[in-house]
Amino acid sequence: MSGEVLAPPALSEVPGPDEDRPRQITARHSVQDQVFVHSARGVGLLVLVIVSSIGVFLGAQSVPTLDHYGLSFFTEFRWLPSQDRIGIAAVVVGTIQVALIGILIAVPLALLTALFISDWAPAWLRPTLVRLVDLMAAVPGIVFGLWVLFVMQPPATEVAHWISKYFGWFPLLHVRTDVDYPIWNQAPGYPSYAGSAFVAAIAVTMMIFPMACSVMREVFMEAPAGEKEAALALGATRWAMVRTVVLPFGRSGIVGGTMLALGRALGETISVVMVISQAFEIKPYVLESGTSTISSLIASSFKEASPSQLSALLTAGFVLFVMTLVVNSLAARIVARSRSGKGTEL
Repeated sequence: MSGEVLAPPALSEVPGPDEDRPRQITARHSVQDQVFVHSARGVGLLVLVIVSSIGVFLGAQSVPTLDHYGLSFFTEFRWLPSQDRIGIAAVVVGTIQVALIGILIAVPLALLTALFISDWAPAWLRPTLVRLVDLMAAVPGIVFGLWVLFVMQPPATEVAHWISKYFGWFPLLHVRTDVDYPIWNQAPGYPSYAGSAFVAAIAVTMMIFPMACSVMREVFMEAPAGEKEAALALGATRWAMVRTVVLPFGRSGIVGGTMLALGRALGETISVVMVISQAFEIKPYVLESGTSTISSLIASSFKEASPSQLSALLTAGFVLFVMTLVVNSLAARIVARSRSGKGTEL
């Protein structure tokens, strides 16, 4: 009836707090899903076991060396097994120098290349550029080493000589035994600058450039298209759009790609062995001939090493393993953070 007023429900009809519960949803995985999940989990555990076993093996092999030399193994820079003077201070410094110089050269090139591919290259050209950059990662290190040794080292020594001549007042760019003329009949270029950390870093640059460029490119491609189009619609130039939208979004990707490249640069071996003039000396002069790295020391001394020397080389390898593991772990966290969109301010 139109004049009736409905009475409110009785208290007994109102559902209590115990009755108002969400349903529990149970996921039912198919056989294929279960096989994939367990396979991926097994592969992940296998990788963890392999990496852990490598670390345990290197650590166990390092015990005799650390018992014999103690902390002096990390402070001694000479490598003279015949005189029982062995240390890795010089090679650790050389490893860091070569890696950092390679990063300083490779990261700007990778950043500009990634930005060109993601925001400037025509659509028809972009797949070709991506394939070319990825193809560089498949080139063996020995090829880059030969290329730097015979093609790039002569002009690189001329560049290093010019830098030292005009900026040698800065300690890192000073050369103590400068030869102010090229000796073409003995070795092309300036011999005082050949086989230096700077020349070796050029070979390292070619090895780490594809990795850094690929990581940065993937992050830049994930920048929100709506905000890029909005910036262009408001009258921004393409560079202004990249500077205000793409670069802030890809900041974590830039840092992560740089650190991944740094982890790769720390362990580069064959190309560095072919280029450097091995010298066990702690020196800040990156343009001067003579340096050494942990990986090149192991590669050049492993074959003729005695059991005690082998333990020392494995200890150096353990130090390099820890350095690379720490850098790559930090890089993986930063790259994962950038892909999830955390930490970006748009």
